Amino acid sequence: MTDSNPSTSSTPSTSSTPRPSSTTQHVLPLPTGELHYTAIAAWQPLYEREKPIAEIFHVAYLTDHQGSSPRPLTFVFNGGPGAASAYLHMGALGPKRVEFGEQGTLPKPPVKVVDNLESWLSFTDLVFIDPVGTGFSRAVSPEQENGKDKADDKAKADKPEEKETEFWEVERDLKALAEFIQTFLSKQNRWLSPVFIAGESYGGFRVAKLARKLQQDFGVGLSGAILISPVLEFSLLEGTDYNLTSWAAVLPSMAGSAAHHQRAKLAGENLPAHLAAAETFARKTLIPLLAMGDTLSSEERQQAYQQIADLIGLPVDLITRQGGRIGIEVFARELLRDQQRIVGFYDASITAIDPFPDRPLYEGTDPTLDGLDRLFTGAINSHLRGTLGVETNLPYHLLNFETFKAWKFELKGGLKQGFIGAVDDLRIGMTLNPYMQVYITHGLFDLVTPYFASNHLADLMKLDPEVRPNLTIRHYKGGHMFYTWQASRQEWFAEMTQFYEQAIE
Repeated sequence: MTDSNPSTSSTPSTSSTPRPSSTTQHVLPLPTGELHYTAIAAWQPLYEREKPIAEIFHVAYLTDHQGSSPRPLTFVFNGGPGAASAYLHMGALGPKRVEFGEQGTLPKPPVKVVDNLESWLSFTDLVFIDPVGTGFSRAVSPEQENGKDKADDKAKADKPEEKETEFWEVERDLKALAEFIQTFLSKQNRWLSPVFIAGESYGGFRVAKLARKLQQDFGVGLSGAILISPVLEFSLLEGTDYNLTSWAAVLPSMAGSAAHHQRAKLAGENLPAHLAAAETFARKTLIPLLAMGDTLSSEERQQAYQQIADLIGLPVDLITRQGGRIGIEVFARELLRDQQRIVGFYDASITAIDPFPDRPLYEGTDPTLDGLDRLFTGAINSHLRGTLGVETNLPYHLLNFETFKAWKFELKGGLKQGFIGAVDDLRIGMTLNPYMQVYITHGLFDLVTPYFASNHLADLMKLDPEVRPNLTIRHYKGGHMFYTWQASRQEWFAEMTQFYEQAIE
């Protein structure tokens, strides 16, 4: 066992460190040998006009680096909006991780935390950031600023303060993350380290935006940006009778999921061939089909519906009733309906019992999101409070739905209408710094942020030949958190080891 008796030191609360921090020493046993590292769990204040306005909780893992050049440093956050960094922290990147089944299946309670042999700590120092309202991060109230006791943290934890909601919008959130990164680099004297940023889901959206903002407004040069199951353009998440591309973006993920459950009529002999056929159909047949509407003959339309049925494993009469527009709710409910099973939105390879099989609409929860709460909540609380010695009465907000519901997507001062996007910022960031490496990755069975949406957007970015080689796109078996699959996590780890070497060579 490692970390059984880590050495620990605490920093008392002062005006510059409002809550006590914890510094512990650990050893991660790897096949290549023991990796010694320091874990710093602390709150870093954000200031406005020299007054603290928020306390950002974070965990930094810093190795005892002896090399001649500075070690890479990666800042990591999740999405939501409203999600803490625990998913990437305890699922894939940190020195400890939750143990899943071989193909991402959920184990029975209690949660088991194990050494992570695929931890990115083997090639980069790591800083996991919880934005305001998530994890232990909170806004600072006026009473706290004046040094008065407001109330017990526990009693107020689930009632967001007005100051806290100020951080729950796109630009303020990005500014807070950028200010945190800038301050951390100064405090730890890491300005000369190769800097990377990594984010999952809405965190991938943050990465795309920060790829521009950090370099343009905060003077932080980036060696790499990693976007994990990102949502890059929100217009691709919601299909309507008039928004056509989103229906095509998700179809390959449905095809892959149907093939996984042996419900598809395979186009080719294996999953890659089937996915390739679905991608071609989505581009060349489905979008024109939907765009032509009633001008297409019934014969041509029915032929396309049959192709959809073969690809995604649903009955052709259902495809016909839906007019070729298959939403993820319909797919998740209908694919295995004859078995009284539903598939997950975030990982359609995962199934669960349908609690209401006789009702016309599915009224259960998503097994691949709600089912994970017990695992990551238990793991992060045990790790922070036990292994890392964090002392606080605050509850750890793994996924704060108050934040999610209150989030404002408007761009202040902008004149654009409609859905918000981040691809333009990523394009600008890549041209501001033609050395920055960008890595986009998805799980093949994720219906919420489908992999083909990023493929499609990359094909529309019109990148100059000088910077196009800097963009890498790779996808793995699994869902939104494909790294819960053992083989996918191992393949990804090997790929990212090479990515970092290339980015800093």
